[in-house]
Amino acid sequence: MITYISNTTHYKEVLSRVANVKRLLWIGTADIKDLYVEVGEKKKPFLALIAQLIRRGVEVRLIHAKEPGPNFREVFDKYPVLYDRLERVLCPRVHFKVLVFDGKEVYIGSANLTGAGIGMKSDNKRNFEAGILTDDPEIVEQAMNQFDEVWIGKHCKTCKRREYCSDPII
Repeated sequence: MITYISNTTHYKEVLSRVANVKRLLWIGTADIKDLYVEVGEKKKPFLALIAQLIRRGVEVRLIHAKEPGPNFREVFDKYPVLYDRLERVLCPRVHFKVLVFDGKEVYIGSANLTGAGIGMKSDNKRNFEAGILTDDPEIVEQAMNQFDEVWIGKHCKTCKRREYCSDPII
């Protein structure tokens, strides 16, 4: 399966998969903000969903390019499990947008982890985004390999942007 994803389809087809993850969720994004998701008839912070996954034993890894703003941090602080068990790497060179679901499916595209990118904003308030969602094993593996290279700091030693990195891996 390879599915083209655009605009609000990001929320309906990509973000909706997060709640069903059983084993691992890897998220790579340049920008991250305090987006919200629908749970039943209620709206709740995406971070509440991430906290729930972590409490269920899901490995959640997040790579992002810059520190999030105060709204994100305020919501983050409401879920202590996030600062205890959310695995997080900050890399100012990250511009990819990738979500890996249980090592079986991957979203690769333009949408940041923001309301206007992948979140639940209305059509007339959101960004124009594009990406693919696939379970093709070769594409999933390549996306996971790229994510993992950044995660383990493969490029840190030779990085020419270290002056902007507040948390070098090496």
